[in-house]
Amino acid sequence: MKILLTPLLLLMLYFGFGDTTTRQITGKIVSAADGAVLPEADIKSLPSKTTAKADANGKYSIKVPVTDTHLEVSFLGYQTQKVAIKKANLINFSLADDVKSLKEIAVVGYVAHRKMSITASQSTITGSPGATPYALTGRVAGLHLMHDMNTESYAKISENNFKGALDNPLSTFSIDVDAASYSNIRRYINGGNLPPKDAVRVEEMINYFDYNYEQPKGADPVNIITEVNTAPWNKAHRLVHIGIKAKNIATEKLPPSNLVFLIDVSGSMEAPNKLPLLISSLRLLTDNLRDQDKVAIVVYAGSSGLVLPSTSGDNKQAIKEALSKLSAGGSTAGGAGIKLAYKVAAENFIKDGNNRIILATDGDFNVGASSDADMQTLIEEKRKSGVFLTVLGFGMGNYKDSKMEILADKGNGNYAYIDDINEARKVLINEFGGTLFTVAKDVKLQVEFNPEKVQAYRLIGYENRLLNNEDFNDDRKDAGEMGAGHTVTALYEIIPVGVKSKFTNSVDALKYQKTSSSSNNTSNELLTVKMRYKQPDGDKSKLLQKAIVDQGNTNVQQASDNFKFSASVAMLGMLLRQSAFVQQGSFDTAIDLAESAKGADKEGYRAEYVKLAKSAKLLAKDLRNFADVGEDR
Repeated sequence: MKILLTPLLLLMLYFGFGDTTTRQITGKIVSAADGAVLPEADIKSLPSKTTAKADANGKYSIKVPVTDTHLEVSFLGYQTQKVAIKKANLINFSLADDVKSLKEIAVVGYVAHRKMSITASQSTITGSPGATPYALTGRVAGLHLMHDMNTESYAKISENNFKGALDNPLSTFSIDVDAASYSNIRRYINGGNLPPKDAVRVEEMINYFDYNYEQPKGADPVNIITEVNTAPWNKAHRLVHIGIKAKNIATEKLPPSNLVFLIDVSGSMEAPNKLPLLISSLRLLTDNLRDQDKVAIVVYAGSSGLVLPSTSGDNKQAIKEALSKLSAGGSTAGGAGIKLAYKVAAENFIKDGNNRIILATDGDFNVGASSDADMQTLIEEKRKSGVFLTVLGFGMGNYKDSKMEILADKGNGNYAYIDDINEARKVLINEFGGTLFTVAKDVKLQVEFNPEKVQAYRLIGYENRLLNNEDFNDDRKDAGEMGAGHTVTALYEIIPVGVKSKFTNSVDALKYQKTSSSSNNTSNELLTVKMRYKQPDGDKSKLLQKAIVDQGNTNVQQASDNFKFSASVAMLGMLLRQSAFVQQGSFDTAIDLAESAKGADKEGYRAEYVKLAKSAKLLAKDLRNFADVGEDR
């Protein structure tokens, strides 16, 4: 009997009292510098080498053998940390920046010897022979050896000039929620280099940040907010701040999504800050999917193919496994991939749902339809299907910003540049609704200026979003989209009537034309803002408008945080562009304004901006071209 009981008791101990050979350890992984969470960080238990990954919120859970003695955590750009497990079941990690290892990575760049090759439509940065290498310092996800010839391209920007309110009383443009320019500029500055001028789109810098605007009331999904104060770079001028706020929608109340991940797996995507970062980014998005959502995966290189048929959001493992199997190689047939993605989206179309393609690429299309004009024609044709487009840009060296901006603009979509995993978390997790769920499409603004009050005006940024005045009432004219919770901000610099300015040198008085404002105009209004928008599935626009009276506020420090921070970002953008309109603006003024307007800054984006502006100031001191920036030219 004793012989039989011994094995039986052992079985009871083993099965009845649980597994005593492993233990569960949980915790959170953050940056020691600013407390930011580090999603997708790698966890390894030693000596068994059992592995796990942190989730989108930096939290992890790992089942390890009881014989293991240490946990090791690593994240690109940070020092690997190893701690003894001992008896703890909760172990949190705080990783320090690994500046030393980043400096040891040889990245070829071009600083003093960089030259610009300009064509009529875009600018291309190329490295000159004998260019001096520089090392990236700071937190960068995915560094790689760049090609000897830097072929990044940006559409050429000719800055908006001042226009007389008497001859040009109307200013019309499409809104722009894209924010790719700011994160791309951040990549340059963190890499120890100032960005090329045409990489700086001031409106995208401003719209990278959220602003504390009042929620829309009533049936309209958007509303208009305004504020007027002194222009910080010229006290004789006025600055008009126009904000638009889209209504917030709780994630659980958003319509079901039919998503197609369209992924570039060509040879140009093999670098760590391209396909590997792309996969990690889309894994974060996958974690945020609901059961009613579905995802298909289409890839393209020399040819295109369906890697994963449309799969329910409750089968996250299948989606992640398909992503993990991707590898880079071949030329880039972008056009073929786009056609297949739209076909898959149409086959799985959800009526009254969110039907969207998420294109992830460096934009280096070189097979099939590849020119900007070809891609524009293709996207304009496909957008009629009711499928929206989100473009995520990755990488550096051969990055084709000009092409991806066109794709997003013409495809009823938005465009973001992902320079590290934290930016992926911002775009795909924190701003999930705004990035992926459109609440208003074809949103246009038209501002009418009162010539009795306004001598001249200048729209800051939006150069590639300008419309003809008659386009405002033309519902056939495409314009920008706004997602749930999105904010859009536009700034106008105004020269009041009676103020002398070098920007208003007029021609000789005309003999036969009316050259003065109407004596019947007694309005105290400075201007009127008009906005048109359509419902996501609608064809007819609705008009909203708001008149603005200048209350004469002259103390910028008493302005709202919204006003001060947006003015700071606009000033930094003009400084980086070496703009003729920066006047008395300076890095110090931009930094001081932002320091006083951080607000709650829950995610730390405004604090990061201040650090970036300070870095840009230091870099600018080393370049002769910036010697006269900050002077009233």
